[in-house]
Amino acid sequence: MLKTYEEVLRVTNELVNIESIVNTEGEIDISKSLAKTISSLPYFQKNSSYVFTSRTIDDEVERYNVFAFVKGTKGDSNKTVVLMGHTDTVGIDDYNSLKEKACLPNELHEALKSEKVPPLVREHLESNEWLFGRGTLDMKSGVASHYYLLKYYSEHPEELNGNIVFFAECDEEDSSHGVLSGLTDLKRLKEEHGFDYAALINSDFVAPKYEGDESRYIYKGSVGKLLPSFYITGAESHVGSSFEGLDPNYIAAELTRQIAYNPELCDQSLGETPMPPVSLKQTDFKETYTVQTALASYVYYNFFVQSWSPKEVLEKLKIHAEMAFDNAITNLNNHYKRYCEISGQEYAKLPWKTRVLFYEELEQSIIVEYGDDYKEHIKIFKQELLKNKALDVRMYSARVVEEVWKWSKDKSPAIIIFYSSLYSPCVEVTGKNEKEKNLLMALDYAVEKVQPYYDKPIVQKNYFPHICDMSCVAINVDEDSVNSVINNNPSWGSKHYVNYDAIRELNIPAINIGPYGYDAHNRYERTELKYTMEIMPNLTKLVIDKLLNN
Repeated sequence: MLKTYEEVLRVTNELVNIESIVNTEGEIDISKSLAKTISSLPYFQKNSSYVFTSRTIDDEVERYNVFAFVKGTKGDSNKTVVLMGHTDTVGIDDYNSLKEKACLPNELHEALKSEKVPPLVREHLESNEWLFGRGTLDMKSGVASHYYLLKYYSEHPEELNGNIVFFAECDEEDSSHGVLSGLTDLKRLKEEHGFDYAALINSDFVAPKYEGDESRYIYKGSVGKLLPSFYITGAESHVGSSFEGLDPNYIAAELTRQIAYNPELCDQSLGETPMPPVSLKQTDFKETYTVQTALASYVYYNFFVQSWSPKEVLEKLKIHAEMAFDNAITNLNNHYKRYCEISGQEYAKLPWKTRVLFYEELEQSIIVEYGDDYKEHIKIFKQELLKNKALDVRMYSARVVEEVWKWSKDKSPAIIIFYSSLYSPCVEVTGKNEKEKNLLMALDYAVEKVQPYYDKPIVQKNYFPHICDMSCVAINVDEDSVNSVINNNPSWGSKHYVNYDAIRELNIPAINIGPYGYDAHNRYERTELKYTMEIMPNLTKLVIDKLLNN
């Protein structure tokens, strides 16, 4: 076991002290600082081209990834392990009056001691076995661990029969511009230096799965993520004649009741079950108050996938959308019938019919009808819409659907299903090829060697339960499934683009050995010192040694 504790803790504090909130200039500051620190090491003074920063591609924000690599001298193997972690963080507004101390772990620790905090937080504050602060857990301590190993191997290249690549990425917390841009650099390094990528070790945070859970988890892959989105049109009416129309918000509410938290939409695989879908936005498009019901509403849901393809998810959600639409119409008729009874009016069944379309279906029908006139119009519309920098990719997509809908001859109420953001593929390491078998063997070896030095169980699981950028280095779904994402994403090629072919070309087996702690993205964010500063880097080192030297 290497004595890593003091050095990893020191570097963690240095990184946390740099406020590097995603989409701010702090992302530039931390990349410059990290690159300068690496460049100062003797190995990189002799090999200055082995460390560099790389600006993200097709990104409205200026920011940089940091790369560095060490070539082993033990043998002539080209096998290479990538050590990846992100340097950006979420914001610090949740710290409220302690905002100025959010990135100063020692000062924050003392300040929190004088506050009223939950019992477990109090216990951890008093124990002095935890490091508090923004980024301590998610995930600058992980980057610090990887830096330690980069430095170690730069001093001991004779221990490597192969190479390691250090990859500190930006923009993990928003749109993954960092890792997606980094694919180009990884490919270039592969071509220029002959690197054969044997594995990627990510260092995102791990946490208890339930109250009282003492396991420290290592993940052999990650859940994938989709953002299925629904544009819902209705039939407007005056509030004084509400039954004459169909409120799209009413349908949206039923859709959320049908989909959100529904365990039937959990994609179980390899004995593990991800969280069910949950609503992340639900709104209509009325900009001011009127006594007219809304013309359209919009809702999207987080959706984790393990074995289901994007195409399968669309098909499943169409069924649930139809069920929701049916239920909304049935309930509305029941309400109307009861209203007629108590108001003395004659009841007649309302005219609404269930109608659910995929975005691809809607657009293709319009292309058949209008051809090049529509294509030219929507191209110009998208270009103009891009000028509105306030629109994120999700709202941009909704505005495109809104415009496309205007061209539809059939304006009867409908639900239009599409994707409005990044598709992050599921990553699995199951031993399906030689590289995966070697990685699993190395991981088993590392856990067996380190476990005696730690009193809590180190447990391997298949899927990292929160989305992470491992999903951008490997892909298992076929081209047809990817096309279902492309053809049903209104922002594709304008506001949003992912080179899935580049991911497929690299396809690096990926695991996650990360810092352990609680409350990531929370003002009580903290990491356990012993596991994070000592156990984690030693686990990672043993995996590297076993992979490259056997």
